[in-house]
Amino acid sequence: MRRMTRNLLVISFDGLSTLDFEYLKALPNFRIFLEKASFAQRVYSVYPSLTYPAHVSIVTGKYPKNHGIVNNTLFQPYRESPDWYWQRKYIEGDTLFDLALDKGMKVAALLWPVTGKSKITYNMPEVLANRPWQNQIIVSLLNGSPWYQWTMNKKFGYLRNGIHQPELDNFTHQSLLYTLAHKKTDLTLVHYTELDSMRHYHGFHSPEALTALEHHDQRLGEILSILQQQESFEESTVVILGDHGSLDEDHVIKLNILLKDHGYIDLDMKGRLKDYRAIVQSCDGSAYVYLNPRHPKDPKDVKNLHLLLEDFKLKTGALEGIYSSADAIKWGADPQCAFLLEAAYGYYFLNLFEGTVIERIKPEDIGVLHHRTMAAHGYSPFKKDYTTVFMASGAGIKEGVRLGEISLVDEGPTLARLLGISLEEADGRILDEILNL
Repeated sequence: MRRMTRNLLVISFDGLSTLDFEYLKALPNFRIFLEKASFAQRVYSVYPSLTYPAHVSIVTGKYPKNHGIVNNTLFQPYRESPDWYWQRKYIEGDTLFDLALDKGMKVAALLWPVTGKSKITYNMPEVLANRPWQNQIIVSLLNGSPWYQWTMNKKFGYLRNGIHQPELDNFTHQSLLYTLAHKKTDLTLVHYTELDSMRHYHGFHSPEALTALEHHDQRLGEILSILQQQESFEESTVVILGDHGSLDEDHVIKLNILLKDHGYIDLDMKGRLKDYRAIVQSCDGSAYVYLNPRHPKDPKDVKNLHLLLEDFKLKTGALEGIYSSADAIKWGADPQCAFLLEAAYGYYFLNLFEGTVIERIKPEDIGVLHHRTMAAHGYSPFKKDYTTVFMASGAGIKEGVRLGEISLVDEGPTLARLLGISLEEADGRILDEILNL
């Protein structure tokens, strides 16, 4: 299969929405990029529409049920702070970067989710120290490319302030510019999170979110400038994409309190989980209900649980839908769940066991108490005004093609085709209409 690009750069602006597109067209560097780009303004994410499942779908072309990353976090109900799907070992099957490496290509990944302990040439994975005894620097070095990360931290670490934004993206960005200038990679994956963070803590249409878009425009201009200085510029391809939309909310649903009150969950004297027959696992805008395999599965018990959830939905209006395991499988979510729950507009889920089942979010609690936010994602990808975007320009890409509605799982096979490789097990299709085949 013929390779169509010498250098493929994939830029993920986390939380970039279809609703941002008109504003992007007015920003100087996005406007210049879009003049020659082919793009889709309506890209349906995956279910649940969370960062980690979505980014793995981008590099595998598969739905979460098939690549195994069905949530941001592992199902560890007895841990107060569960681990995330940080490492490559959790992904089932091939990825874009694996196949590129197998072909002898050099790959760089900067804060791209679920790349920890992969074989990526220059790897700065998104991973956090999640235990009191862990050190962030050591955890990062052990999960990525030690010398590369050490060099980037030595050069640009002064820009960073923990995970606070925009400092984190500023660090990532300078590391990217250095990598593009000095490492001569065949495939580079980079993940910026400022926009997503601003929307979580200030709201979808907040001034902070608009400022983040302007920061991304400046970053794009600097990226294009550094690429134009490279000998391989005419043979390079730039892809800009989002992973999901976001929706404003002002209420939290803590359904585990309801299950506890009806005998499905047992806590110890300190309020920690002791045992459960059924438990809710948040995906922010959606949630899984899992049954405990240690307890005999009683069809009558499952029916009663469904009736309890239906009664809650009817009385509160906080749930948009209660779906079966078969529905979850149909939509590409976790086949192991008993139910898949979809929050109504204005609501999202948390895993807590204390307080009221429905809690109105107070402004003073935003970002302070257990992930209280002003906007969330993780909802069904088919919610109104919730799609994301895809833009591509450069080698192998036709100019000015306006795609209709596409799926996030179509992106991986298309990126693979540009590199002359194939994601054989992908659920999505190659977007042939934008390629100079």
